[in-house]
Amino acid sequence: MGQDILNALVLPLLFSMGAGTYAYLRFPERRPRVLLTLILFQLVGAYGHATQPGAALFGLLVVHGLVVFALLLHGLLIPQSELASERVRRK
Repeated sequence: MGQDILNALVLPLLFSMGAGTYAYLRFPERRPRVLLTLILFQLVGAYGHATQPGAALFGLLVVHGLVVFALLLHGLLIPQSELASERVRRK
């Protein structure tokens, strides 16, 4: 039964990792919303793993969790002054 939930979640989790990383790096003003969306995808995947556990889905969730953790850590390490300077348009 674990293969069914893996088939249902593999593309959304892969898409969230790729598109989430792109949006996080490309649009610094949207970072909190992107991180929230990634965490929600992680929670949906965790629910799927809780209902139908499997090693492949667990591995995918570990990779997704590492991506989310790395982006959260990056967001905490960036000084807020750098974010403010990117928003100001210079003439």
